Amino acid sequence: MFKDTAYLEFLGLHGSYKETRLRRGIVQHMKDFILELGKDFIFMDEEHKLNVGGKTFSIDLLFYHRGLQCLMAIELKTVEFEPGFMGQLEFYLEALDQTEKRSNENPSIGILLCKEANREVVKYALNRSMSPTMVAEYREKLIPQETLQRSLEEFIAAPHA
Repeated sequence: MFKDTAYLEFLGLHGSYKETRLRRGIVQHMKDFILELGKDFIFMDEEHKLNVGGKTFSIDLLFYHRGLQCLMAIELKTVEFEPGFMGQLEFYLEALDQTEKRSNENPSIGILLCKEANREVVKYALNRSMSPTMVAEYREKLIPQETLQRSLEEFIAAPHA
């Protein structure tokens, strides 16, 4: 239902930038971002505030998914995935479920959208997680058409079991 990689070429990001620029670009190009995510996403808020224990925390992007009937928190990271990001996202999901989820809705889901993600590190980080969470990478540019064509030709030519 969700992609492992999102292509955000439409944002025009290159080199080094902060999460704020990534988030603002996504909000400015919300239609393109939602089409990249998939259908049934409804945008609710950016920098969505959560008040817990007298402190205020912010979820980068908050969506509602019509098909799954749940809130979806998206945390943006402009660096490679780190296991510690999971604790932050799980905290946000718990806060959403306890303070904002309605009784007819399913538990909130979290997506960590990172610039890079080592699949083995992600697997270890997710193994004991009780929260419905996924880690996805984003790419600033689409794969060049020549590279895609060459990869497709190699795949077709390779023997398959």
